[in-house]
Amino acid sequence: MYLANLAGRLHLVTDARAVDVADASDGRFAPDPQEIYAHWADFRAWAQEADLPEGRPYDRGELGSPVPAPSQLVAVGLNYRDHATETGYAVPEGLPPVFTKFTSSLTGPYTTVRLPEGDVDWEVELAVVIGRTTSHITEAEAWDHIAGYTVAQDLSERVLQMSGPAPQFSLGKSHAGFTPLGPWLVTPDELPDPADLRLTTQVNGETVQDGNTRDLIFPIPTLIARLAQVLTLRPGDVILTGTPAGVGMGRTPPRYLAAGDTLTTRIEGIGSLEQRFTAPAVRGATA
Repeated sequence: MYLANLAGRLHLVTDARAVDVADASDGRFAPDPQEIYAHWADFRAWAQEADLPEGRPYDRGELGSPVPAPSQLVAVGLNYRDHATETGYAVPEGLPPVFTKFTSSLTGPYTTVRLPEGDVDWEVELAVVIGRTTSHITEAEAWDHIAGYTVAQDLSERVLQMSGPAPQFSLGKSHAGFTPLGPWLVTPDELPDPADLRLTTQVNGETVQDGNTRDLIFPIPTLIARLAQVLTLRPGDVILTGTPAGVGMGRTPPRYLAAGDTLTTRIEGIGSLEQRFTAPAVRGATA
């Protein structure tokens, strides 16, 4: 099942057509894309049995984030060995670095992003969306707490991120437009193996990241179970699981995004994102 946010309304999508969930369910489920996660088990049961209409054609410009307002947006750092090595950090043991991205940074899959001052980097990540209240569970139980998966791009402004007496990871990664998600949510039954998915990033058509989720240091069920020892994860919460090697700050010399660049982020079996970048706002300028 592929679940999309089209113009702010929840849709089931197949190929080039979309079915409005609120209309098809005669109002049983609300049109709000975020609200569905609070009723995930009921919705899945309905969707599997429903006699759905053919639906309508749609344009990719209608697509918003399939998880537009999670209560928690949790991000995991240094979860690929090659990425830890390229950035000069030790490979984590026990638990990887965990931080948050503020939800005001969330956008849909196809956007234009105004660059802030500083050095803006790219990080492709598999995003996991929680489907049940999750607290103090085992790794074996974790798979049953997943609603689905989507593609994330963890844009990061490195100057602010690394500034001050302690790093400002959350602020440096939370500028407007810095967390595109999409193009839709893919339920686990649609993926042969979420632990074996190719992830790529391209800048202006050049591949700069090419990794696979089989190389995660802390696999998906481990992340969920260990986070749930501390946090209560709620339906609709999002976990960004880490990025493989190939980020700009790990290059010699470092390479960052510039005005006019196009960033394409793909995960096999799920889909792609596309961000175009414009110049920073001029200080003191008026509209």
